[in-house]
Amino acid sequence: MKATRYLAAACAASAALGMGTASATAPAAPGPALPRAVRATAAHGVLLTEADNGRTLTVRTGDVIEVRLTGERTGGTTYTWSAPAAGGTAVLRRTTAGVTPAGGATGRFVAAGRGTATLTAQRTCHASPGSLCAHLVLLWKATVTVA
Repeated sequence: MKATRYLAAACAASAALGMGTASATAPAAPGPALPRAVRATAAHGVLLTEADNGRTLTVRTGDVIEVRLTGERTGGTTYTWSAPAAGGTAVLRRTTAGVTPAGGATGRFVAAGRGTATLTAQRTCHASPGSLCAHLVLLWKATVTVA
């Protein structure tokens, strides 16, 4: 009787393992918690948007800063952002940047070394034929200190 119970338990475990590998949509089980020292040194991410204009923040070496600016279309005008740039490439290194057809812009930066650098982008207006725009340039800026 004991042998039958062990055999049944082994078959059930084998079936459960087989079902877990056959299902591509099954959620992955969470892994074990990382030791505290590993979590403390892991890179962090910071997301900056239009609302962060004028913000000053402090990050650590290796942290990732992502900038997402949204363009705006109203009537015959489109307000477009330039790709975000960093002043002080020894402090913040840009890894990706781009603009969207709708006028938005994104940029991803890695905190490469200690110091202070600024992230900037400019928003300008582009008018469709027959429409008018104000000839103003809006400057977006964030100051990042890498400690």
